[in-house]
Amino acid sequence: MRPIDIVGAGPAGSAAAITACDLGCPVRLYEKSALPRHKVCGEFLSPGARPVLEQLGVLAEAERLRPARISRVELHFGRSRKSWNLAEEAWGLSRYALDDILYRRALSAGAVHVREVWTAPAAAQDNRLILARGRSTHVQKGSRLFGFKAHFRGPVSDTVELYFPPGGYAGVCGVEGGITNVCGIASEKLLRKIDFDFDELLRRWPMLAERTRPLTRCWDWLSTGPLVFGEQFDAARNAYVAGDALGFIDPFTGSGIQGGLVTGRMAGLAAARNVPVAEHVRLCKQALGRQYAAAGIFRGAVRAGLADWLARFVPGRLLFYLTRPGGSIAA
Repeated sequence: MRPIDIVGAGPAGSAAAITACDLGCPVRLYEKSALPRHKVCGEFLSPGARPVLEQLGVLAEAERLRPARISRVELHFGRSRKSWNLAEEAWGLSRYALDDILYRRALSAGAVHVREVWTAPAAAQDNRLILARGRSTHVQKGSRLFGFKAHFRGPVSDTVELYFPPGGYAGVCGVEGGITNVCGIASEKLLRKIDFDFDELLRRWPMLAERTRPLTRCWDWLSTGPLVFGEQFDAARNAYVAGDALGFIDPFTGSGIQGGLVTGRMAGLAAARNVPVAEHVRLCKQALGRQYAAAGIFRGAVRAGLADWLARFVPGRLLFYLTRPGGSIAA
């Protein structure tokens, strides 16, 4: 049996590798970077991610890391605020820790790490390919968006907070070890004015500056981009796609990690069972279509300055529900 090639060893790729290995398939996990590593990410784990972590065999280890327990959501729009209690506790867990436990579980399940850039074979083969890294970056220069992140020490809250100032947005969320993650997105136009100085960016966003005043930054800012949001469901690539390769969901939804885990496991199942790629894509669209549609509406409201108005009339728990993956995953 030829191995399944998986490109990318983040949450989606490792989830796919674990799933395929557990079903008895040989797996080659292509990842040129040393793991684990810090990544620009909101580091928020929705309650729905925990069942997937359990299916992948890493839930107990994730719990031992003592992730931050998150019970509330707050949205800040200028001087107005919307808040609600989560129906079920969420977690804050750094990507460094999450990637590490998933990657090590994939290796222990039998995946072979290939520290090379994957290249398509010259001749046609019956390899099964899972693309679990890479996202679209094609966008006009000047209108681009860039992500940023740093960890801070100081008082930790049980609330995930989202701020929507002009020119971008940012989230504040506790993670393990008494650390607070500050992660956001800003426009290229704004960032070029300040030479991509993210400390200056915080100073220009007064509410976020006030929120981070009691905190001390642990290390230099990380940045990534340009970022392009929206789904990329496409059955023409002749590969099982998962995570960011399927589409990049807006970080303000807090559902990116859950979506990566869900679609990674779906890709592993589909590749192991030789499910047609088009059917895999259809099932992914069924699982993620609602959250992408809802995120697109809210993204448009943010850009038009109407997010406060929209949030005022939509119950918080409904906003949260609409931006989670739907459907069920076969065992």
